[in-house]
Amino acid sequence: MARVEALCTSAAKGARKKPAASAVFRAGHGIEGDAHAGPWHRQVSLLAAEDIAAVRKSLGDLAPGDFAENVIVSGLDLAGMGLGTRLRLGQDVVLSITQIGKVCHAPCRIAKLTGDCLMPRAGLFARVEAGGTVRPGDEAAVLALVPRGRFQAVILTISDRGSRGERQDTAGPVVAKQLAAAMDIAIYRTEILPDDQEKIAERLKHYADGHSIDLVVTVGGTGFSPRDVTPEATRGVIERPAPGLDEAMRAASLAKTPHAMLSRGMSGIRGTTLIVNLPGSERAARENLAVILPALPHGLEKLRGDTSECGPPST
Repeated sequence: MARVEALCTSAAKGARKKPAASAVFRAGHGIEGDAHAGPWHRQVSLLAAEDIAAVRKSLGDLAPGDFAENVIVSGLDLAGMGLGTRLRLGQDVVLSITQIGKVCHAPCRIAKLTGDCLMPRAGLFARVEAGGTVRPGDEAAVLALVPRGRFQAVILTISDRGSRGERQDTAGPVVAKQLAAAMDIAIYRTEILPDDQEKIAERLKHYADGHSIDLVVTVGGTGFSPRDVTPEATRGVIERPAPGLDEAMRAASLAKTPHAMLSRGMSGIRGTTLIVNLPGSERAARENLAVILPALPHGLEKLRGDTSECGPPST
């Protein structure tokens, strides 16, 4: 039986986490009394007891909390869990995985000793969906598994009227359905944002920097209207442009309408996340996405670190 091996908290940031006899999990917050709890996506950190045991062989005795973790579990394959996986701890607590890879920070004794976390991809962060009290020895179980190997995507519809509830978003759901039908990809989140450059940029950075998201697709805000600022927001956050995607979409659209040359959408990479701008109309978004879909899986694999050749070897 999978179980909770240890629970650890710290009262202040920068302080080492210490084992606790029990922990109270609060929905939308984290563990009561833990300095890293709060209204964000990284409310609880998890590590597998098996991974800690492997590190213990080379570093000697380790105590719960030395990795700055909140929860140590045994019998669960954390390395196989992707974003959106839901876990149950004890009778009542439900967690939803929000980030893959636990990079150690100041309170982590291992990082101080070695200069590295040693297991940055083995740990997970989660948001608390349902609260309750958990104790070491309580059962741990998987309620819904999203495999780690699948790509993860976020769809952001950019629309002032849509964000105010004055207009139904039809393009965003169509894009999500189209992606899911064409690729082995999980739609982690869909949102509707106003045409506000700062807010768009903040959400792009939020998902690219903190969630292990492979692909963020924006829908809308790419034209000539004064409020169309999605390309400006995208340009401000990407680190490497991917102009080939935009050129392909505009070229395909131009064969159907001269208005395609008015599209200002741009694509680029931030970290290991690809950001793609699509136009706001349902039809245009669907047609533009169809153009680049054949290339997306290969591109996302490259961002994950695939070193294979992009084309057949030369003879």
